[in-house]
Amino acid sequence: MLQEQRRDNKGEKYVIGPTGAKLTLNDLPPAGTERWVIRRKAEVVAAVRGGLLTFDDACERYNITSEEFLGWQKAIENHGMAGLRTTRIQSYR
Repeated sequence: MLQEQRRDNKGEKYVIGPTGAKLTLNDLPPAGTERWVIRRKAEVVAAVRGGLLTFDDACERYNITSEEFLGWQKAIENHGMAGLRTTRIQSYR
């Protein structure tokens, strides 16, 4: 499911993030993030879906595998943000 990429009145690209707020490249988790909470995973998925980052850029920027990213995406599609909880992963398989 792709999101529509938008521009604000300053011309900055954004998408609507997982919390319903505007999400720009500056709002994304910093490159090299190691602690992945649900919100951060969902923000990266939303950024790729909206075209703020390419799939390859996201994997490289965050040092994650394509399988890991696709797993996050599938979890969101099938179970919403709750599917990203690592403590509940067995419940959603």
